[in-house]
Amino acid sequence: MYPFFLTLSRGMAWLGGAMLLVLILLVCASVLGREANGLLHADAAQALAPGLAAWVLGLGIGPINGDFELVEAGIAFAIFAFLPLCQITGGHASVDILTQRFPDMISRGLRLVTDIVFAAVLVVMAQQLWLGMLSKKASGQTTFLLEMPVWWAYALSMTGAVAAAVVACYIAVERLREAATGRTILPVDLEADH
Repeated sequence: MYPFFLTLSRGMAWLGGAMLLVLILLVCASVLGREANGLLHADAAQALAPGLAAWVLGLGIGPINGDFELVEAGIAFAIFAFLPLCQITGGHASVDILTQRFPDMISRGLRLVTDIVFAAVLVVMAQQLWLGMLSKKASGQTTFLLEMPVWWAYALSMTGAVAAAVVACYIAVERLREAATGRTILPVDLEADH
């Protein structure tokens, strides 16, 4: 099962990375469009080449309409898309100054408790996103500029949250099995280097 969940986690991370790439390109295009629009409206462009400036401005050069709304929704998805990989590799931030000196039995117990708490929190987050999505869908709320239904962003983010919750539950169950049997089930290198 571990290879399946690792593949799922990596796939979600790739989707999150692709979303970030698209958002970077979107922001760059919007900033360049905004700057070009400002330059073409400047007195120098209007004095030197008013016809060219008017023609280029007529093409609609300028900032991308609703760029902030798209970035907001896309970043939310990307954050949730990276959570499964972070969970399965143990990549969450931690302070190990004290715990690294604990005996193996105590370290395993702390890891078990931490993974159970993470699973519970991620399940609650996915559930709250589901409820929020239903609420936004029922209200018909849209974004200001693009008039895009707000529930779309919730649904997009919920895919990552559900994947993170499923992976976290798998990790928690495997930690419980490890505690019950005394065997190591998950790979030893599961923990990410911090």
